[in-house]
Amino acid sequence: MTMKKIILFIMTAVMACVLTACDKSKALDRDTDGGTTPETPKTYDMTGFVKGADVSWLTEQEFKGKRFYDKSGTETECLTLLRSMGVNAIRLRVWVNPEGYYNSKMDVLVKAIRAHNLGMRLMIDFHYSDTWADPGSQTPPVAWKSYTLTELVDAVGSHTKEVLLTLKENGIPVEWVQVGNETRTGMLKPVGDVASGNFTKLVNAGYDAVKEVYPDAKVVVHTDKGNDLGNINKLLPYLKAQNARYDVIGLSVYPGNDNDVSDPIWQTHVTSCLENIKTLVGSYGKEVCICEIGAPWNAEWAKSMMTQMYEGCQQIEGCIGIFYWEPQCYAGWNNYQKGAFDDSGKPTDVLDCFAPSNK
Repeated sequence: MTMKKIILFIMTAVMACVLTACDKSKALDRDTDGGTTPETPKTYDMTGFVKGADVSWLTEQEFKGKRFYDKSGTETECLTLLRSMGVNAIRLRVWVNPEGYYNSKMDVLVKAIRAHNLGMRLMIDFHYSDTWADPGSQTPPVAWKSYTLTELVDAVGSHTKEVLLTLKENGIPVEWVQVGNETRTGMLKPVGDVASGNFTKLVNAGYDAVKEVYPDAKVVVHTDKGNDLGNINKLLPYLKAQNARYDVIGLSVYPGNDNDVSDPIWQTHVTSCLENIKTLVGSYGKEVCICEIGAPWNAEWAKSMMTQMYEGCQQIEGCIGIFYWEPQCYAGWNNYQKGAFDDSGKPTDVLDCFAPSNK
C-alpha cells in the first residue's frame, strides 16, 4: 500500500468513526421510562432540481480551525449542515499538480467520500491547471507547459480518466463533469485558444475520457458572466461550428457590482441571466446549469436575488439547477466575501430557497 493510500485510509477511517459516533449519539432518545428508544432517521430527497454548493475550500478551512454552526448556534459538520438546509449536490474543483495538498486528486476523493456518504450528488470541476483557471488565466500545468497540441489532448484524457477512476474505484458515482473552468477564451493557452479550434479538440478529449469511466455522466462546458449573452457567444458558437461534444452549458453569474451590498443592479443581472438560459436551451438544445453564483454575504438583497434566480431557473425547461459557490466561507476567508454564512459561522438566509420543503 502506497503512502498516499495509507493516509487516505486513516483519514477515511477516522471520519467514519466520528460520523458513526455522532449518528449513534443522535439516534438515542430517552423515553418516559428512562430507557432508550431509537429515533427515526431523517430522510432527504436528493433527486430532482439541483440545489448545489461548491465546497472545494472545506478541507483547508477545517484544517485551519474553521467551525460551522446551525442557526441556533449548535456546532455541526459542514456537509451535514448544508444537507439539512436542502443542498443535494456538491461541486469540487481539481487541479493537476497543486502546490500542497488541497484541490489535489486525493483531497477531492476525501470530500467526495464525505458527500457521497450523505447521499449527495457530485459534480467534478477540472481546471486543467496547477492553480485557478478562469478567463484571465488558463495556464497549463507546469508539467505540460511545453506540450504540443497532440500531447495536451493526450494529457487531458489521461488526467481526466485518472481522477475519475480514483473516484469510481472508491464507489463514488459522478453525475456531472466540467471539462475546463470558465473557458470563454479557451484553456491550456496559448495552444488551446477557442478560435483556433484547438479548444474543441481538448473538450472532445475530456468528453471521451468522462464517458469511458462514467458513461452516464453529463459533460459540462463552462463560461462566465451568464448575464451577458454577448460574452457567452464568444464561446458557444465556435463549439457548435467545430462539433464539440458536451451535454450541459454551465454558467457563472455573480449579480451586483463586486461587494457592493446596496447596488440594485443585481435585478438586471438576474433578469438577463434567466432570459439567456431560455435562449441557450432553444439555440443549442442543451441543458443549462448555474455552476457558480454568489452575492456579498451581508447584502440586503442577497436572499431576494437567490430566491428569484432559484424560482426563475425552476420554471425554465432544460435548466437543471444551481450551485452556490463556496457558501461555507465566512469571516473574510481568503478575502472572499460572497459566502452564505455570517461572521460567526452560522448560515444567513440566502439559501432559504433550498429548504427541503422547496422542490
